[in-house]
Amino acid sequence: MNKEEFIALGFTEEQATKAAEASQNELKTFIPKHRFDELTEENKTLKATVKENGTQLETLGKTAGLSEDLQKEIQRLQDENKTAATEHESTLKKLKLDNAIKLAITGKVHDEDMAISQLDATRLVVSDDGKVVGLDEQITTLKTSKAFLFKEESQQQQQQQQPGIRVGAGRTELPAGGQLSLGDAIAAHFTK
Repeated sequence: MNKEEFIALGFTEEQATKAAEASQNELKTFIPKHRFDELTEENKTLKATVKENGTQLETLGKTAGLSEDLQKEIQRLQDENKTAATEHESTLKKLKLDNAIKLAITGKVHDEDMAISQLDATRLVVSDDGKVVGLDEQITTLKTSKAFLFKEESQQQQQQQQPGIRVGAGRTELPAGGQLSLGDAIAAHFTK
């Protein structure tokens, strides 16, 4: 959270500054979910590849007595490894693209999967900084052709505001006791 959000929650200027700094320090070690998903998928693929390579080596060891058969087996295994590496690379590339697209349209559409299915992924490329090149043009076209997929601006803003009662919201002075009762806080929230 940033300083303004803490102030909106009723923190003083000094408290908000300290809380924002603490929040930023805590987020330094945070890994975004899309990056975590990418690494998890890559880890699964690598484990499967290692297991497959072990099986291939066992098979290779059994056929080691026949040199001609051994050469054919080595060539076959090399071809399979190249194919597996290519498939892994394409799967990882697709996963990165899907995550980058979802990150870009989150909160802007009613159904992310449906909106993604309407995009031409062959014309999209993920740049090094994680942005999807060509996505803005496709979204603009999609907004005109299939506007029902997109939320209105007011819906997006309402979604960003968290529901619930904010303590001290709408009240500038405390009663004589120095504290708001739960009933006063609820009443203050609903009388806005």
